[in-house]
Amino acid sequence: MNRLAQESSPYLAQHAANPVDWWPWGPEAFAEASRRGVPVLLSVGYSTCHWCHVMAHESFEDEATAAFMNRHFVNVKVDREERPDVDAVYMAATQAMTGQGGWPMTVFLTDAGEPFYAGTYFPPQDGHGLPSFMRVMGSVERAWREERSTLLGNAQALTAHVREAAQPRPSEGSFGLELLERGVDNLRRTFDADRGGFGGAPKFPAPTTLDFLLTRPDGQHMALHTLRRMLAGGLHDQLGGGFHRYSVDDAWQVPHFEKMLYDNAQLTRTLLRAYQVSGDGLFAQAARGTLEYLRREMLSPDGGFYSAQDADTHTERGGVEGLTFTWTPAEVQAALGPGHEEDAALLARHLGITDPGNFEDPHQRSYGRRSVPFVAAPVPGLAAELGQPEADVQARLDALKARLLAARQARTQPGTDDKVLTSWNGLALAAFADGARILREPEYLHIARRNADFVRTHLRLPDGTLRHSWSGTQARTEGLMEDHALYALGLVALFQAGGDPADLHWARELWQVTQRDFWSDEAGVFMASGGRAETLLTRQAQGFDSAVISDNAAGALLALWMDRYFALPGAEDTARRTVQSFRHDMLAAAGGFGGLWQAAAFLHAPHTEVAIIGTPGERAPLEAVAARHALPFTALAFTEAGGDLPVLEARPGGGLGFVCVNRTCALPTRDEAAFGAQLARLNN
Repeated sequence: MNRLAQESSPYLAQHAANPVDWWPWGPEAFAEASRRGVPVLLSVGYSTCHWCHVMAHESFEDEATAAFMNRHFVNVKVDREERPDVDAVYMAATQAMTGQGGWPMTVFLTDAGEPFYAGTYFPPQDGHGLPSFMRVMGSVERAWREERSTLLGNAQALTAHVREAAQPRPSEGSFGLELLERGVDNLRRTFDADRGGFGGAPKFPAPTTLDFLLTRPDGQHMALHTLRRMLAGGLHDQLGGGFHRYSVDDAWQVPHFEKMLYDNAQLTRTLLRAYQVSGDGLFAQAARGTLEYLRREMLSPDGGFYSAQDADTHTERGGVEGLTFTWTPAEVQAALGPGHEEDAALLARHLGITDPGNFEDPHQRSYGRRSVPFVAAPVPGLAAELGQPEADVQARLDALKARLLAARQARTQPGTDDKVLTSWNGLALAAFADGARILREPEYLHIARRNADFVRTHLRLPDGTLRHSWSGTQARTEGLMEDHALYALGLVALFQAGGDPADLHWARELWQVTQRDFWSDEAGVFMASGGRAETLLTRQAQGFDSAVISDNAAGALLALWMDRYFALPGAEDTARRTVQSFRHDMLAAAGGFGGLWQAAAFLHAPHTEVAIIGTPGERAPLEAVAARHALPFTALAFTEAGGDLPVLEARPGGGLGFVCVNRTCALPTRDEAAFGAQLARLNN
């Protein structure tokens, strides 16, 4: 066992038995490189990454490859989920050098941490336009011996470029309607009007982009069409709920099978907003299914949410991508049992499960072609063909899918990365809080409350700052901007669902941490790391949404909620400066800035507040009315009475709804229809 055996990260533990003499990230590894006079070989990945597993099996488990690595490099393994700050810096270098990025990421560094050569996956032999890993390492080792001064110069130049690129490029201009129209127009240019989504394969769900479009009347159709197509495809787990990572094709049919907490948490909120905007129960049903998946498979006994589930199912032949989730008609028949041939044929037809299949794992072809379930035969068409009521056919299919899911659960399951990340838990907290409020489901509020208790107990330090991750029995890594901002946004959603001002005050406490430790007044942006966090080559200022809403978008949105609830001096100005700092990139990009576009829309929106005062029983009818309305930029407060918040002035009576716009309130009402009419006018 190498040094990684002492680490708590599940990903690092996967490499603890490699013959590679791995070091965890830290000053000791760089000191060792300096002592030996060799470069650092940095390998970054995560536990549910399919190609990380492939490269590990091909190269890191190979004795000859490991011997070369150990002889010529100090080898450092990083879990990109545990150290997103390290990943972000060297991913910027990789993208600058190669024009693309991804995991596994392979970067060669000086003992000062400066990168001079980078790539992603390297195969064991030359092929498919890629040099072998041994060829790459041999070239680097030879250049280090023979042309070191050139390499060091390249490293300094690349480091300077990464530092320069990390600085935002502000531009002058207003935040008027024309800016928001530009955002919709940019997205429209790459919108796939047939299959939904943006651009071609592979297609990613892009929840922050969809969230922005749902706030714009002229963009809602793109979001709703995309979501409907996603829900009918294999990206959406048709049996167990939730979503896989991305679609390898442009029709959302065949996914890359890993499941990430951040995708499912963010998409839940997107689906709930789509339900409010459209009134289509399909979106509410899918949101509920995703929350049920998270509750069933990703919720720890202590109340924290796990990070991810693997793409591969591990067998005696090795990892097989998608084996747990894919089917043949014979397997469907076997799952339903003898005497259910008609049911098996109906279900297979509905889910597109055929003998030719639509998926084959490229590394384990002996398993043959299999089918990813997707909606191949919609229920209305089947009902018409069978001459039965649509509701009856839907109920029959639901019962059959439940039996197929039970059979799937009896299969070998993909591995679960059970570390708890504060930032991603903030996304899950918000999803369950919104689910409780919009779907009127008390159990979801209970899950959200337990999560807040978990984070407060295990990840909050006495000074109010947060740790980044929890694994096993210990908190790890200093908290980053993403942890404080995303968990605070989750607490805002929890207050809106549960009405406890303590949640909002905790969000305010975290807002103060973001200002103190991560805000750069000189640059007008939030930095990804700060406070007590390790100093890296540069401090990243992230405005582009990756799979998760960017730090600066989260910070701007949090600033606006702090302005709306507490009227904190300077909070709205902080949000405005943040968006302004990225305005140049937002105007030019065809996507990737959905979070900051939301912040720009929030800045443009009027100040609106909705309060419902009364006992829980008195509030319930009006809360149900509010749940049907999309109010993404409205300060909501549901409480028994009073409090020390500006929107919570005590009123006699109970069961009263207040709707206010720009600090002017309509007459309070107990009438549901009148209250609904007031809420509807907020979106006009």
